[in-house]
Amino acid sequence: MSEPGSLIRSLSGRQAARNFHTFVINEIGAGIVSGQFPLDKTLPNDAEMMDRYGVSRTVLREAFKTLEAKGMVEARAKVGTRVLQRTRWNLFDRQVLSWIFDGQPDHAFLQSLFDVRHTLELQAARAAALRRTSDHMRMLHYWLNQRNACATMPEPCAMAEFEFHRTLCEASQNPLLRASSGLTEFAIAAAFAPRMAAGAIDFASATASLYAEVVAAMEHGDGTRVNAALRDILAADAQNAGVSAPN
Repeated sequence: MSEPGSLIRSLSGRQAARNFHTFVINEIGAGIVSGQFPLDKTLPNDAEMMDRYGVSRTVLREAFKTLEAKGMVEARAKVGTRVLQRTRWNLFDRQVLSWIFDGQPDHAFLQSLFDVRHTLELQAARAAALRRTSDHMRMLHYWLNQRNACATMPEPCAMAEFEFHRTLCEASQNPLLRASSGLTEFAIAAAFAPRMAAGAIDFASATASLYAEVVAAMEHGDGTRVNAALRDILAADAQNAGVSAPN
């Protein structure tokens, strides 16, 4: 299973699978997202899939179980394993999101993601301003400093930015908002990737004052100020990703 930060760490290239099980899951999952394995169609039989990936039936079956839990396939007796429609996929799952990211998501998906991110993060930040602890504030200061220090290094800067936003979600002390950090990571990666491709050399300065304002407002427990700065941060990310900022 993908861990927080794994998508950002792969910005410079796809990460190698740690074992056969992970390898097969990644290959089939990415194949479904790319259309190599069409929706509503049955996957090739076990013998063909085992030969294709060089794995045992046990490894293949475990991979199918994992993909079934993610809502991507469904095993049917005497029929085989069918690829499910995208409406069934668990789009909050980090691994599913990583496959979509690698497959270059279309504009409509990106717009939907940024719309949802806007709603969830503003809600999380407002709650965080009231519920944050001294440890949360310490981590926000740390990741703010890291982001500024790594401004010219895209992946470390993106990681610091993600951890900053993840800390806001943690500080909300709402388990459902904390669980949405995979969407945040995807959005940050989507905002960094075009700038990396364009050869940008500074990834932090344009919004540095806004991040500092978020921390200052959090210190004072002012949710309104936090949201005002965060809204501008989210709008900048949306623009960098090529989509519209929600109103």
